Amino acid sequence: MTATRDAQVSTPAAAMSELIAGNKRFVYGRPRYGHDVARAAATANGQKPHSLVLGCIDSRVPLEAIFDQTFGSICVARSGAHVLDRSLIGSINFAVAELSVSLVLVVGHKRCGAVHATVKALRGGAVPGGDTSPVGYLVDELAPAVQEVGLEGEDAAEKAVRANVVRTVERLRAVPELAEGIAAGKVNVAGAVYDLDSGWVEFLP
Repeated sequence: MTATRDAQVSTPAAAMSELIAGNKRFVYGRPRYGHDVARAAATANGQKPHSLVLGCIDSRVPLEAIFDQTFGSICVARSGAHVLDRSLIGSINFAVAELSVSLVLVVGHKRCGAVHATVKALRGGAVPGGDTSPVGYLVDELAPAVQEVGLEGEDAAEKAVRANVVRTVERLRAVPELAEGIAAGKVNVAGAVYDLDSGWVEFLP
């Protein structure tokens, strides 16, 4: 069985089931797919992805691997702590409208460097590189999630990781083109958090 678009992976629920099953294979050390050039060649003339996964740039979170997905099965978009901008929103819209993906999954991860940097910046009142730096932009975008959970406590950053996933999901669900697909039952936007230590992905309600 391939993980490309077919009758079994054509709805938001089926796409989510595929990612959940893939994460279980990954954690249990029984991946179905590898980076085989033959599989790459098989999809060279077209793609039928079932999901778009939006994640962080962190090198410890290879999204195709943690969901055990083959070539052509998922689109991947990444930015620091999955911070949204016009380019990412446009790319997600393209994947839904032109590639017919039925699931957009936002994946945060524990010990996220960008979130920890934001907590540190807000606690100390100084942004790395200054307020107008590119890093300052990330801090500005992540600050609402950090402020939502508060700066107190050693677990502030980990709480903010979850809050940031929820906020990103809410922002995407409000994008008009995505909202239309959600209302029609053709698309779902969901969130998850990846555990660096265990490999498990926790899918948020």
